[in-house]
Amino acid sequence: MANLKVTLIHSVIGRPQTQRDVVKGLGLGRINSSVVVPDNAAMRGAIRKINHLVDVELAD
Repeated sequence: MANLKVTLIHSVIGRPQTQRDVVKGLGLGRINSSVVVPDNAAMRGAIRKINHLVDVELAD
């Protein structure tokens, strides 16, 4: 199964608490922080909620 590299590119300041919780749940803290997550339905759903805040690319 493939992995996705998720990078936080926008601040969560002024965003709803649910979006802040998703960012924290993915393990992202500061701007430009990255995390590699498995490519499954749960992760894609979480990324979809904050797709305007992150950059997603395919990781090996």
